[in-house]
Amino acid sequence: MEIYHGRPEDESGRQSREIAVYDLLDKLEIPYERADHEAAMTIDDCKGVDELFQIEICKNLFLCNRQKTIFYLLLMPGKKKFVTKELSHQIASGRLSFADESYMVEFLNIHPGAVSIMGLMNDKENRVQLLIDRDVTKPEYFGCHPCVNTSSLRLRTSDVLEKFLPGVHHTYRIVDL
Repeated sequence: MEIYHGRPEDESGRQSREIAVYDLLDKLEIPYERADHEAAMTIDDCKGVDELFQIEICKNLFLCNRQKTIFYLLLMPGKKKFVTKELSHQIASGRLSFADESYMVEFLNIHPGAVSIMGLMNDKENRVQLLIDRDVTKPEYFGCHPCVNTSSLRLRTSDVLEKFLPGVHHTYRIVDL
């Protein structure tokens, strides 16, 4: 595995959702580093990427309320355990559960294993509320997938919060898990 600066020189064979992420980051003038790798379906599969980039790629959970009317993307450190009750209390929501893949595809244009904050670029109607564990905002760098799980990105956390999110018309709420 190797670190590249910016988009791939040869984009053939790459999914359009991945290329769209690079197009947006370039448009927003957000620098990034990229690593290509085998499919990483879980946070444990990202250990090699963590070591390469010297970061901790966060866990991305796509959640919804019981009625499936409110959807959340939760970013949290991979080592933290997700306790539904803790989050539900903080956001004044009833029971939360993992949202069906069909909603993930409809709102974020991504599939399980590739869930990423970058998917918010596809949520034009702001159906998904972003929740970020405070510990994710502290490091200088942030790691995520570019809407596919065969590549990973390293960006400045400040660029994600101050350039990317406004660029895709999303806000975020800090939670403490």
